[in-house]
Amino acid sequence: MRIRRVDSRIHRSAFGYGAGEHGSGGNLRLREIETLLVRVETEDGLHGWGEGFGFTLARTTQAAVERLLAPASIGQDSRDIAALSRLLHRRFHNFGRNGPVSFGISAIDIALWDIAGKRAGKPLHALLGEAARGRVPAYASLLRYGEPALVARNTAEALRRGYRQVKLHEIDLACIRAARDAAPPDVPLMLDINCAWNSVEEALRFCRAVAGMNIGWVEEPLWPPEDFAALATLRGAAPCSISAGENLGGADDFQRLFAAGAVDVAQPSVTKHGGLSAMLEIARLARAAGVGLVPHSPYFGPGLLATLHLLAATPEAVPVEIYFADLDAPPYGSALAARDGFISVPDAPGLGLEPVF
Repeated sequence: MRIRRVDSRIHRSAFGYGAGEHGSGGNLRLREIETLLVRVETEDGLHGWGEGFGFTLARTTQAAVERLLAPASIGQDSRDIAALSRLLHRRFHNFGRNGPVSFGISAIDIALWDIAGKRAGKPLHALLGEAARGRVPAYASLLRYGEPALVARNTAEALRRGYRQVKLHEIDLACIRAARDAAPPDVPLMLDINCAWNSVEEALRFCRAVAGMNIGWVEEPLWPPEDFAALATLRGAAPCSISAGENLGGADDFQRLFAAGAVDVAQPSVTKHGGLSAMLEIARLARAAGVGLVPHSPYFGPGLLATLHLLAATPEAVPVEIYFADLDAPPYGSALAARDGFISVPDAPGLGLEPVF
């Protein structure tokens, strides 16, 4: 049952996202989608797949896996996922407690949960909880366009495809109004600000400006993202819900976030914060604090699949985030395509799907 091999590869795909051939690839200025896949194999012949945070960091995270984490994982008990996570976090904490090392640990953790499900002969969600949803609602997470006409067009396209919730990555009010005009009033808009504002005052002016637009939440409004006191001050004054979490460093940071009373909605990431093991702990902390939890999951590989299983198992029907980009070659083909605003949950053992190469 010990780990025999840890391998990695980067899955690359061209993509379209509704901005035309001269689009800049959103706020990250992407030209292709890179997904870091990590494969863990055990001595008894089982294997599992994980994903570490990718995009423009995929190759850096891959280097952390190959040079640091993989050698340290060989020979460890694949069944004691928590023990391996503690070992890796402590051994490599000097390399940073939030970044490529943590992202790589997340990938290995997801792969070990995939193996655990396969060993048990059960879909992963059956190991995580009892809800056993066959499908999970999804919301469309649009890339940044910066032009009202493009925002309106892609909001309308997301609704045409069956999504009933839409997230924007816009900070320009004209773009947000264009999305609001393109969507029925009952369709919530979530606004990811990507830490654009440097003060509570700036962020509060923005929150007041979008009040009355059926805003689901304003996400990551402040820089730096770990200024929980400022975030709590904003939350106390803002006329809309505040969400955050994707840029934090793990369960300990979320505990401090909740203690500060800084958010209405927490957004941990399975590919950043320690995999499914950390997600389960953060979900427990959020529930105890009375904070909603909607994971950050703009992925296409095992990270999306692991998040899907987690949400299939939770008592609350929480939507999964789907990056509104059409990949030429998705890691799982069309298996995770949204249909009528829902994603079907695989019922085969483990994550339930194997990447397509």
